[in-house]
Amino acid sequence: MIYNDPQLVHIVQQVVEVAGTLAFAVSGIRHAAAKHFDWFGGYVCGIAVAIGGGTIRDLILGVPPFWTTDISYLLFTGLALLLTIASRKMMKKLDNAWFVFDTLGLAAFTIAGLQKTVELGHPFWMAIVLGCITGVAGGVIRDVLLNNVPVIFHKEIYAMASVAGGLLYWLLYSISFSLPFVVIATFLFICVIRFLAVYYHLSLPTLHDER
Repeated sequence: MIYNDPQLVHIVQQVVEVAGTLAFAVSGIRHAAAKHFDWFGGYVCGIAVAIGGGTIRDLILGVPPFWTTDISYLLFTGLALLLTIASRKMMKKLDNAWFVFDTLGLAAFTIAGLQKTVELGHPFWMAIVLGCITGVAGGVIRDVLLNNVPVIFHKEIYAMASVAGGLLYWLLYSISFSLPFVVIATFLFICVIRFLAVYYHLSLPTLHDER
């Protein structure tokens, strides 16, 4: 099975969470910049989106939140802030840069949530749910801080891309593919779904009242 090597699982978990932290932090800071927040406000938005989903996941799993045992996640968010400030002129020319980073963060943190839940011995349906929470909850917190309607409630397919990625992860896991292949395939699958949804303006049906 792909989880027979604890060292490999740990390494992949660390890489995925660091990548997700950087991607989501940049996304949150970019959103804060659009609202003309100061540097501290940008850092708060960056850290909220970077650790929010994983914190909720770990609290549900009954383990210490991942960032409380490793300061590197707070430092990586600070690095993301500095990179965003240093490249703000370039970022300004890339109107869709925030979307790309947000998508990369969604994919990376969905996988992190899936892996951690399965590693702790929980059933796969719970892994899919917590993978989705890990991927999207930080964005919800960010949007609340920015006084925006959370993107998962009204934009192109977002949370469902995370769920679809979880189902693919479960399928590949069941067939006993290698862990690196499962991670890469799931990551690309979530990104492709998100990119196609935005490009073709795909979304779930909206609710309407009776008026």
